[in-house]
Amino acid sequence: MEHTVLGDLISVWWIALAAMAAPLLASLTRKKVPDVVWLLVLGAVIGPDGLGLAVQTQGITLVREIGLGLLFLLAGLEIDPAAMRSRQGRSAATTWMLCLALGIGAGLMIVQGNPRAAIVLGIASTSTALGTLLPMMQDAGATGTRLGSATLVHGALGELGPIIAMALLLSSKATWASALVLIGFAIAAALLVALPVRLFRRIPALGGAIEAGVNTSMQTTMRLSMLILITLMTLSGLLDLDMTLGAFMAGMLIGRLMLHGDEEFVGKVQVLGFSFLIPVFFVTSGMAIDVGTVSTELGALAAFVVTILLVRGLPVFLREQFTDTGSGLETMKERIALGLYASAGLPIIVAVTEIAVEAELLTEQQSSVMVAGGALTVLLFPLLSGVLTRDAAPAERTPAEA
Repeated sequence: MEHTVLGDLISVWWIALAAMAAPLLASLTRKKVPDVVWLLVLGAVIGPDGLGLAVQTQGITLVREIGLGLLFLLAGLEIDPAAMRSRQGRSAATTWMLCLALGIGAGLMIVQGNPRAAIVLGIASTSTALGTLLPMMQDAGATGTRLGSATLVHGALGELGPIIAMALLLSSKATWASALVLIGFAIAAALLVALPVRLFRRIPALGGAIEAGVNTSMQTTMRLSMLILITLMTLSGLLDLDMTLGAFMAGMLIGRLMLHGDEEFVGKVQVLGFSFLIPVFFVTSGMAIDVGTVSTELGALAAFVVTILLVRGLPVFLREQFTDTGSGLETMKERIALGLYASAGLPIIVAVTEIAVEAELLTEQQSSVMVAGGALTVLLFPLLSGVLTRDAAPAERTPAEA
């Protein structure tokens, strides 16, 4: 037992070293190569297909899943229900469904008729890494602008849409049965969060205990939120749904029912997540990349990145350019930048390829190429967006239109 724990600690030490080195390297490159890309690169270096310094054990896998959960919880916290119901939100939903259809169509041509593998490619190529983009956009000063607001809306659909598609289209159950399970999960999740919140509000002693411990060593709001996160991740797993759905739903419900824009709480979650748990997710994702395979499949890597750009970025740009989506973007550069931001995807690509490998729809080598492609989108597309909009004056966010 002690030997197993020691082995885990040695791997965790290398992962922690990579997590510490990544922001230093990002600063040395003036953040042109972002922290998350360095985490993936360093993970590939220390992983089994690199120097073999760290391995992903069961204990590390659990920490990784909690880190992934926190990443999606933070994305869920950013969701504005009013924006989702607005004309801009409805337009973004339509755009994402169009992107998914194009992605699956492209997948059918690539895999030559295997529908489930085509669905995997369609989902992977139409996701948006909202949780990953947020800190990068903050560094670039894009938050609080029309472009930032539009990216949040498209990013929310690019996170939630693929998660729902994974539940409906990649489940071992029939689609109608998966839909019923999904509806049941949504109802159960809402009740699991709403009932305790109502109880705390109606019983002053309980509510007072929660409020009294918010900024003390008890950190009651954080503990309650972590309980909700773990509960919904566990429930989604028990229902044979991807656990990222539970994490994303936890963020949406916590933001809607409990916090009402409590920036201090969001800051605490960011400290908890980005200090260690979320970096563990990205480093271990890098450890799963077979560098040797990727280096011999550069054509496939480039083709996947181009496919993402064509089936996700191009439709977003065209819809913004030729229809009134309600985003208020005024220049072609802003619209191109939005298409690029919407095309940056990684966590969903990691999640869907892991499911596909387990179901033998993809090989581990194909998964490595797709994850590396996702890393390239996170590296290149936000960088290009920043170059396009660098000289633009920040545009004020417009009110959501009904």
